[in-house]
Amino acid sequence: MTIKGSQQLPWSEVSHNPEILKQVFLTNGEVKGVTQFARSIFKPGQVAPAHAHEDMTEVFLVTAGTLTVEVNGDVHTLEAGSVITLHPGDVHELRNEGGDDLHLTYFGIV
Repeated sequence: MTIKGSQQLPWSEVSHNPEILKQVFLTNGEVKGVTQFARSIFKPGQVAPAHAHEDMTEVFLVTAGTLTVEVNGDVHTLEAGSVITLHPGDVHELRNEGGDDLHLTYFGIV
């Protein structure tokens, strides 16, 4: 058993945009098949630029704010309580186009 609280975890940079911060609850290898389990906060106007993962599925839960996500050229707007699953090869860009902070909880699976 492992217990971790967000108050104990450091904030670090998101690899796709170092201005966006994340807290990592699980790192690659802690749970078989899970590459990361984390949460991020996007300030208004922040963007994680378009990218794809060839070997990983990512699942994002919007916990506060509004996520604008472009996936393979299609734009979607997700409110708090919404989940989006991105499959290997999906080109995706995550944006906070709103006036409030965007909070995402997410994990990757191989």
